[in-house]
Amino acid sequence: MTLRVMTWNLWWRFGDWEQRRHAIVDTIRAVDPDVLCLQEVWATSGGAGMATILGDDLDYHSTSTTPIGRHDVGFTNAVLSRWPNSILADEALPRVDGSPGHRRVVAASVATPWGTWPIASTHLDHRFDDSAARQAQCRRLLELASAWRGDPTTDLPVIVGADLNAVPDSAEVRMLTGRDTGVGGIVFSDAWEQVGDGSGSTWRRTNPYSADSAWPNRRIDYVLVSWPRPKPVGNPVAATLVGTGPVDVDGRPVWPSDHAAVVVDITTPG
Repeated sequence: MTLRVMTWNLWWRFGDWEQRRHAIVDTIRAVDPDVLCLQEVWATSGGAGMATILGDDLDYHSTSTTPIGRHDVGFTNAVLSRWPNSILADEALPRVDGSPGHRRVVAASVATPWGTWPIASTHLDHRFDDSAARQAQCRRLLELASAWRGDPTTDLPVIVGADLNAVPDSAEVRMLTGRDTGVGGIVFSDAWEQVGDGSGSTWRRTNPYSADSAWPNRRIDYVLVSWPRPKPVGNPVAATLVGTGPVDVDGRPVWPSDHAAVVVDITTPG
């Protein structure tokens, strides 16, 4: 059996929000993931928002980070799952100097049929020249995941869905995947690298929301699985992109987000 994980940056409330909301729900429903890791999820200071809408519309349980922003509606990250979940962590990631930054990671303990599975969602700093900050954030993510995973020889690995805002050969992603110095005893497998087909670009110039961006096509969204882990649990067997085109909403083509989503099927125990 496999666990289907979907990670997606939902582009907050930008653009034609109400139409995009329907396109997002329809896209997720068609994928039918077991677990959703979401970034740029809008939420109010009272906790209501897109995670609540998706939970109600699609019958998911949800856990979110503290909203980020100075306005009534902030940004959050969220983990949603078809099974009950509880919060494992909600932490600010560091700036270059080590002080708490505005980017956060949320981790949930998901009560899957195979046991309690630690699953996290995060979103790193976005500027081209923010690699140093992202490296600090990735190092902290490795430290946290090392504590969340339990015994790496027997327990379920940590799964992270993330908008890293960094390409696979960047210093920060190389740290996460063991190609550069990170945190001893833990690295992450990049699911798309293992089983994806093609470039896997999730930031795409064909998307009208990104047509004026200075960025080229880039693979910046990831499903990551911690290693070491008990074989073959956590190994990806399939990876695809969705949200790469418009969805029909009341006879009108609507792009759901400025990012494509990554969907990965992961091997479970037994």
